[in-house]
Amino acid sequence: MIRLPKYILCIALVAALSACGTLPRGAAIQAEITRGADQPEADFAVYPVSKAFLPSVAAWPSTGERHYSWIGHSHGSNAQIIRPGDMLNVIIWDSAENSLLMAPGQRSVDLSNMRVASNGTIFIPYVGTVRVADRSPDNARQTLQRQLETIAPGAQVQLSMSEGRTNSIDIVGGVRSPGNIKMPDQNFSVLAAISAAGGVEAALTNPRVKLVRGHKTYRTSLNRLQDNPKLDTRLVGGDQLIVENDKRYFLSLGAAGAESQFPFNRDQISALDALSLIGGVDDNRANPKGVLILREYPASALDAGQRGPRQQRVVFTIDLTTSDGLFSARNFFINSGDLVLATESPVSSARVVVGLIGSAFGLINVTK
Repeated sequence: MIRLPKYILCIALVAALSACGTLPRGAAIQAEITRGADQPEADFAVYPVSKAFLPSVAAWPSTGERHYSWIGHSHGSNAQIIRPGDMLNVIIWDSAENSLLMAPGQRSVDLSNMRVASNGTIFIPYVGTVRVADRSPDNARQTLQRQLETIAPGAQVQLSMSEGRTNSIDIVGGVRSPGNIKMPDQNFSVLAAISAAGGVEAALTNPRVKLVRGHKTYRTSLNRLQDNPKLDTRLVGGDQLIVENDKRYFLSLGAAGAESQFPFNRDQISALDALSLIGGVDDNRANPKGVLILREYPASALDAGQRGPRQQRVVFTIDLTTSDGLFSARNFFINSGDLVLATESPVSSARVVVGLIGSAFGLINVTK
């Protein structure tokens, strides 16, 4: 029986481990992830990110979050407008003797805390119901004045209002002083309401603004509102505002600077932004030609007539060693839920093999 030297046995063992893929490493190799993509039975598709590819992927459906619309800015009245539910205080002054409205020696009558009815009217003695809704306080005062002239020609009317629920909005959270806010006029906007509530809480990351109006919900980012005044929409009574954290995120795994879940810190995050957030790739382990973005599209993305990928499961490959790869990565945008995978370099396995062989030789020398 032939007995092989110990160092040959060690080398053979290391080679066998390398061949069967059981060497210790922290991430997959790119070929392992993309293997079989060109086969007819493949349930995923692979797309290299390049300048020529970017226009195509930009037209594909978005993933990871529900799409919400937003309402553009419009102009309203700069005055207060009376609405049902508002409280009016009316004082009528009349210096005439034997006035129908006044008791002897009385010069004014105070009609306080009159709530505007659901049909927009209030009741004034000797006059009846008077519609005041949809008028400014001054216009409503003039209307009452004209109504009183038939019974008290010299009477003067003083009117003030206190806004009710239909002339106020609720700002629920994400600000320093949440609560009910009275609208001073009909040009009260989203940013004005946030300011009146003390501003956004400093702890929020890329704050998102949600507007609930009736049974509809609208959403956008605070940065977008601040950068584009045309989007600072005018509020209407009964609106609800919620300021909250951006709930979008992406994942990082493999030979990256950090393996974790990362929130979106801005409206759009490119692949290069994502790599920066995760601390880049490991110089000693990562394959710079094999940064992968894994994404899953809805089944509707494959519908006939829909511009989309060949499969629901998609692997985008980025080569950080070419100028086209770097420029394209800067213009390829991450979707919420994407996985950024820095694959392992094949050289890393070779280093492990060499290290194991060195250890084996050391062990042999020790046991001699």
